[in-house]
Amino acid sequence: MPDNVSDGDMLLLWLSLFKAETEEELEKIKEMEVPVMSQAINAYYTITASSEFREKERLRAKARHDEAQALHNADRNAKIGIARNMIADGEPIEKIVKYTGLAKESIENLKV
Repeated sequence: MPDNVSDGDMLLLWLSLFKAETEEELEKIKEMEVPVMSQAINAYYTITASSEFREKERLRAKARHDEAQALHNADRNAKIGIARNMIADGEPIEKIVKYTGLAKESIENLKV
């Protein structure tokens, strides 16, 4: 470690490394020429370049997408259930639109 980097500075460097979100941020840290930081960044590049890592990231992204889609569908299904109950209770379409956020046409299709 260079003489001009204190323990407190090292902590800040590690925190900035963990918070880095872009290649530019990583390169700025690397340009400081602190050997342990350069080693950590090089290790990161080695790991993320592997096909195994990329496949795991692809699967994680797909899982996040699938989960978001499932939540969206569950929310929509819940709203449809509420709309059906409100229709059965004779509530006006405008009120059902207000409370469910469903489109008027969707609610009218449920009446059929």
